[in-house]
Amino acid sequence: MVHIRFEGRSYDVSESQLGLTANMNDNIIKQRLAQHFDVQLNRFESYVIDRRPSGNLIVRPEAVYG
Repeated sequence: MVHIRFEGRSYDVSESQLGLTANMNDNIIKQRLAQHFDVQLNRFESYVIDRRPSGNLIVRPEAVYG
């Protein structure tokens, strides 16, 4: 499962819906997300992809503190 936080909303999408496999790097995942949301790739430029021990992915904006 891929949990995505995009533009203030949360989405849960299966890897198969995005065409993802376990060995894909962050850039490819961001490309697939941009295609899925029909937006430019640069919209995901500052996003972080967190790979959980369960195999799930969390895609979220980079946290800024301070």
